[in-house]
Amino acid sequence: MKAPKTFTEKLFWRMISWNRSVNPIFTRLTDKYSVRTHVADAIGSQYLIKLLWYGETPQTIPFERLPAHYVMKPSHSSQRVIVVRGQTKRTDLMASASGWLNSNYYWSAREYQYYQIKPGIMIEECLEHSDGSLPLDYKIWCFNGAPEIIQVINHTRDMSSFFDTRWTLLDLSNKEGRAQPLIAKPANLEEMIAVASRLSVGFGFIHVDLYNVNGRVYFGELTFTPTAGHMKLQPDSWDAALGEKWDLSLEHRPPAGRG
Repeated sequence: MKAPKTFTEKLFWRMISWNRSVNPIFTRLTDKYSVRTHVADAIGSQYLIKLLWYGETPQTIPFERLPAHYVMKPSHSSQRVIVVRGQTKRTDLMASASGWLNSNYYWSAREYQYYQIKPGIMIEECLEHSDGSLPLDYKIWCFNGAPEIIQVINHTRDMSSFFDTRWTLLDLSNKEGRAQPLIAKPANLEEMIAVASRLSVGFGFIHVDLYNVNGRVYFGELTFTPTAGHMKLQPDSWDAALGEKWDLSLEHRPPAGRG
């Protein structure tokens, strides 16, 4: 792929080029454990979800000291999360953790930024709204340090919507979930956009994933190859328009101050 133009073409171009040579910064920022240090330095530790435990041996998880609700996930992969909000067998959790530790997420879709991440297990505080509901996932699409699109995903109901930074609903969809009713504009939207902007400086394209719980913004993760490139943007005009925003000349430069 010598001259990618559309967004999806550039996404696959990134995956192909990274398989040949990936800057270590992308591995460090994809690692859900090591990225915490970067986020704390860049925007402050107040945006981090409370880490209850991290380790590489499931047998040493301090279950007796954990709260009733928490989240367990691997630091070296994606889309593998267990939300514990009730009785869950420790043996089942340990079995899941062991399975994660013995797998390399790279092989599922050839996303090379995962290949050299040290396997680990993280247990975090479970984010919940005051009514007990789980938070929406705000994926802010940033191009060259500028937030452009906010994708809001309700994982519980498999729904997804897209907004611009003024919170205007966009005629845009992809394969991640059905359309959902209009979502109220977050009162602290400007803070969310500012956080995404600071974390995306120096990258041609990046997802900055955030949560907004009880009026407080939390960092989720940084995503460089969403859906492993298998994205179907509709209508097609969006694929071309977003492709124009992505400057590929930034791909192999260490972002300023981070290399």
